[in-house]
Amino acid sequence: MVDLQALAEALIRGDRNTVVKLTERALSEGLAPAEVLNRGLIAGMDIVGRRFKANEIYVPEVLIAARAMKGAMEVLEPRLKAAGVQPVATVVLGTVKGDLHDIGKNLVSMMLTGGGLKVVDVGIDVAPEKFVDACKIHKAQLCAMSALLTTTMPQMAAVVQAVKDAGMSVRTMIGGAPVTQTYADEIGAAGYAPDAASAVDLAKSLL
Repeated sequence: MVDLQALAEALIRGDRNTVVKLTERALSEGLAPAEVLNRGLIAGMDIVGRRFKANEIYVPEVLIAARAMKGAMEVLEPRLKAAGVQPVATVVLGTVKGDLHDIGKNLVSMMLTGGGLKVVDVGIDVAPEKFVDACKIHKAQLCAMSALLTTTMPQMAAVVQAVKDAGMSVRTMIGGAPVTQTYADEIGAAGYAPDAASAVDLAKSLL
């Protein structure tokens, strides 16, 4: 039988080929897709997140692990759907209007996916109404936004307000280099995460 611990360890190393092979083998041996996801992939990404937070590993290692996770999810997703396994929640994620940065956003997207959430990435330079529309279409529970410029931070306030005006029970979370908890409190966002790993903890705490 496939050892799910070995799957988690291959993921932590970012060994995409081994991760995909072990995922395929675990499924062919009859392991439940949800078990492969939770005890193998999410367990591995949890450790990646903890190490990233502790500065034991850096962005390149996280990206490599996330790429391995993505490969495994391509195998796993159809099986999870067929088994009726639902993601923990749906998050609409984007960089706010006027801001074209996406590395941080992409990292957050991978970490949230690794945490068992469904991510709807609406891209960069996203207007408030586009965030709101995506939340409605995908029945999202969370709306996460990033800004890397102080000049685009006011757009976060506009998104938070637009979500409130739409009367949705969607929780908003923000992040990015110039952003702080104080700013999140000022604009009425439900939460702030200083980095991609913390974003997963925050998302789960807001659900």
